[in-house]
Amino acid sequence: MTTHVPDDLWYSADHAWLRRDDSAGEVSSDEVVIGITDFAQEQLGDVVYLELPEAGAALIAGEPFGEIESAKTVVELFAPVSGELLEVNARLEAQPELVNESPYDNGWVARVRLADASELATLLDATMYRRQLPEE
Repeated sequence: MTTHVPDDLWYSADHAWLRRDDSAGEVSSDEVVIGITDFAQEQLGDVVYLELPEAGAALIAGEPFGEIESAKTVVELFAPVSGELLEVNARLEAQPELVNESPYDNGWVARVRLADASELATLLDATMYRRQLPEE
C-alpha cells in the first residue's frame, strides 16, 4: 500500500502535517490545522483514543502536546510549530478511528494560532517528506 502524501501540506520529520486554516472562509495567515500523516496512522494501527490539551494551551515546536493510543501502542504527539491551541477536533473523542480513515481531512487533530510564522520554514514540503519515508 502506498502512503498518501498530499502536495499542498507541510510536514515534520516526526510525521505531523500542517496546513493553513481556511475553514472560516477567510484565509488566516496565522492559523493552521495539524494532524498526523497517513504513514503515521499506518504505523500506529487502529487508533482507539487521543489525549489532547484544552483550547488555550501553549504549544512549543518539537515538544509533546498530547498522546495517541492505538491497539498496538501509545505515542506522544509532537507540535510541528509553536502557538496557541485554538481548538481540538471534538469528533475524535467519539470517533478516534477518523485518524485512520481520513488523516488529512476528518481526522485532523488541532487548530493552532502560530506564535512565529517563520517556523514554517523548518518544515518539509511533500517531496522532502517523501524522501525521508522508508522504502515500501
